[in-house]
Amino acid sequence: MATPLNEVSTKQVLQWIGSHLSQYKKRVAGAIAALFTAAIAWLMLGQGIKYAIDSGFVESASETLNQATVIVLVITLIACIATYARFYLMTWLGERVSADIRNQVYSHLLSLPPSFFAELRTGEVISRFTSDTTVIQTVVGMSLSMTLRSVVTFIGALVLMGISSPLLTFCVIIAVPAVLVPIKVLAPQVRKFAKISQDKVADLGSHIDESLHEIMTVQAYTAEDKERAHFSSRVESAMNAAKHRIHYRSLLIGCIMCLSMTAIIFIAWVGARQVLEGKMTVGELSAFLFYAVMAGGSIATVSEVIGEVQRGVGASERLYQLLNATSDVTSLSEHSASSQVPQVAPAIAFKDMSFGYPGTKPLFNNLNLNIKAGENLALVGASGAGKSSLFQLLMRFYDPTTGEITFDDTPIVGMPLRCLRQHIAIVTQEPVVFASSVMENIRYGSPNASDDEVINAAKKAFAHEFIDNLENRYHTQLGERGIKLSGGQKQRIAIARAILANRPILLLDEATSALDAMSERMVQQAMNRLMEGKTSIVIAHRLATVQHADRIVVMDKGKIVSIGTHAQLMKSDTLYREYAELQLLS
Repeated sequence: MATPLNEVSTKQVLQWIGSHLSQYKKRVAGAIAALFTAAIAWLMLGQGIKYAIDSGFVESASETLNQATVIVLVITLIACIATYARFYLMTWLGERVSADIRNQVYSHLLSLPPSFFAELRTGEVISRFTSDTTVIQTVVGMSLSMTLRSVVTFIGALVLMGISSPLLTFCVIIAVPAVLVPIKVLAPQVRKFAKISQDKVADLGSHIDESLHEIMTVQAYTAEDKERAHFSSRVESAMNAAKHRIHYRSLLIGCIMCLSMTAIIFIAWVGARQVLEGKMTVGELSAFLFYAVMAGGSIATVSEVIGEVQRGVGASERLYQLLNATSDVTSLSEHSASSQVPQVAPAIAFKDMSFGYPGTKPLFNNLNLNIKAGENLALVGASGAGKSSLFQLLMRFYDPTTGEITFDDTPIVGMPLRCLRQHIAIVTQEPVVFASSVMENIRYGSPNASDDEVINAAKKAFAHEFIDNLENRYHTQLGERGIKLSGGQKQRIAIARAILANRPILLLDEATSALDAMSERMVQQAMNRLMEGKTSIVIAHRLATVQHADRIVVMDKGKIVSIGTHAQLMKSDTLYREYAELQLLS
């Protein structure tokens, strides 16, 4: 079972994002250099304005004014080029880090067992991948850049203001703490409701994913109005969370702008009196006000993007939670065993095995079952008897509570997961078909197989004939979940995939259940050939398909009731005989 999603700290999240940025040190360094160059150039513009006013305009020296204008234009050009470089590099980093995070989290999710996805809905995971990574991309690519630029600009403006007028700078320093108060008080609220808002949007994604994937059931039961009502309530819930986030963010921006402009107006009044008293020149006051506006603008920018940054931290937390999710199914290193999977069919044994799904009563208690190498074993029993659970334990989607499972006396917990699962080919009752071509769906069982090998596997599964009649034959796109195929056709694609995989253990969950009588007979023949020389376990819902199995195991409520051939069980086992009479004699 996977661990639940735990809360993470802001420090952990920032270190995680920082680790991704550190892979692109040259671009980060270039972005920082461009940022400082642009900030310094804009700050020097104030000195150019001071020089132009005092030396050119006030003294009526046209030549000096011309020179000052050229200098201002050059500084502006440098600032614009540096701004382009900063914007390009930071935006690229935002896209790159977002892509790397998607890859890292997706790779980790593929290693988590099905129990994790039983706890966290797929729609929510999808939402975290789409909306949350987009937020991170915006924050790293734009908001972070704007914040750093504003901080550098503010510090630089403060230093140059100090040079121009210590008195007015002192007034600014007094005003700054007042401006920072709203950030301290309101920013945590912005972050809190940003995370809640993201969670509500994820809930929307989950509902959309579920209802649209099951659209036929929704429409068959005329439940459209019910689904609309459910969706509308979730939309309103997300909207209410967004209202709080918008309120606090707007309040933060408004408070900071109000305090900033009040401070600038007051400082301008003090400066004007300094000029009238002859303690400052007009150029010095102009430069000072230029820097004051820059400083005020920097604080206003920080206040505006701080909400995005807080939202980005919230989104990062949700992704980092996925990355931190761990599985109780541990695996040895892939290098601790040979990567070559032997093609010899192993004997399989369940020894004193006990198991129960999380939060439920134990399903198996000290279960023992030995399957011979190369044997064709059938599992028979009512729903809930534990047949599919044995498959999940063999694949190590779950581990037994006590006891062990062995292949040729080797405990499977001592095998790397990848190696273990490469021993096994599985065909489920509900066949899995991906939204890709026929060729790629079959090749999923053996990625390096040639086209001829894929076609040969399709022929063995009696799928070639209907594939040949598709619009683009083996290159036909099958649509989401194979919507273009019938149930029987999807089943034969899945069987062809298992045939191509050619693994020493076969797990078949009534692999012919969706076929018509003619196809069932052909595919059963193919499956009989496929099972030759392999250890096969077949879950049987229809006894007609397993009468010729080497042995049949009758299960009931997690226990093995009896084991034998069809003929033996017809004589000795009442439960099996009841199944047979219901199905074979009806």
